[in-house]
Amino acid sequence: MLLVCAVVLVVFSFFGPNAVSATGIMASWISAALLVALAVAFRLTAPERIDSRGGYVLIAVIGVTLCCGMNWVTSDPSADAQAFLAFPVLWAGVHLRRGAVTLVTALAIGGDGIVLFHLEPVGNAVTDLSFSGAVLAVMAVMLVRAGETQEGLVAMLQQQASVDSLTGLVNRRVLDEALSLALSTRPTGQGTALVIVDVDSFKSINDQHSHPVGDDALAHIAGVLRSVLRAGDGVLSRMGGDELAVLLPDCPADVAVRRATDVLDAVRATPLVLPDGGLLAIPVSLGAAWVFDQVT
Repeated sequence: MLLVCAVVLVVFSFFGPNAVSATGIMASWISAALLVALAVAFRLTAPERIDSRGGYVLIAVIGVTLCCGMNWVTSDPSADAQAFLAFPVLWAGVHLRRGAVTLVTALAIGGDGIVLFHLEPVGNAVTDLSFSGAVLAVMAVMLVRAGETQEGLVAMLQQQASVDSLTGLVNRRVLDEALSLALSTRPTGQGTALVIVDVDSFKSINDQHSHPVGDDALAHIAGVLRSVLRAGDGVLSRMGGDELAVLLPDCPADVAVRRATDVLDAVRATPLVLPDGGLLAIPVSLGAAWVFDQVT
């Protein structure tokens, strides 16, 4: 986008209002050179570094400033000249957050208003600003809404890809990633523990009470795990089928055993309430494994 605007400015330095005066020609070439330099700088700089220093917001602000400055210098209040303000607003709407888009759009409309009221009679300036301001504002709102809708859909897909829909626990893939991370980070001297919870005779629960009750049993155990273990203590996961797992980073072996015992006692003390009001004790088996952290 920067290079396209630079080329257009060079072309305009030979034709149109920019070519009328030496000042307009000089301003066009200086602005084009600045845009090319910015394009090269942004191309060679890591995106993370640009973002951390506000470079992406800055480039939109610079774009608004150049557009309004060129219109002022060339005394050009035409619709063609004002149309260039769409470029920084378009950039902001596609790449920046709502607050930054609001800032850039407000600067564009405000700067355009200053130029128009300087170059035109009040009536013409109000008419032109009403039209250009409406276009810029509507474009910014639509882009922001589209971006936020897309982000919401992506977040939903990410959640569906990482969370088990039945129990609300993370799935096996997330557990494996967390386990790899726990074993590859710097040792803390505590170790890493993994507790496996397996429902005994899960098939018989499905056969005797129906598959929906079996689903309720798994969701019930997941709720028990959440009640016993705090969210910051570990990663609660459904490994698959009737197996659930708890990953406990920075956890000594004796603490892991106590956590497993607490889970077992809680499951035994909390039977599942059936649809008919009866109580179903869910038998489970637990196993705990512990390893001292090692950096790979």
